[in-house]
Amino acid sequence: MSADDPTRYVIHLPIAAPDLPRARILARTAARALAFLSVDARETTVSEEDNQGVHHRVFCDRLLDEGRRCVLRAEHETPCAPRVRR
Repeated sequence: MSADDPTRYVIHLPIAAPDLPRARILARTAARALAFLSVDARETTVSEEDNQGVHHRVFCDRLLDEGRRCVLRAEHETPCAPRVRR
């Protein structure tokens, strides 16, 4: 890998959540909080500990105009957006 194409690493950090929606909420919150570390939030997924081959997306990640991506939660029901609405 060159300096222009750095090696990427994946951190596996098991957490306990009562269900998939709450696991996704925690993962979105963590990804956004760590954005200053150049976290690729759009690649964030969650999986069950005993079924790690099945990944559930946390962010929508649909391609928008001008090459930007939707930053809303996966499976949202509102129109896609390039930034989180406050």
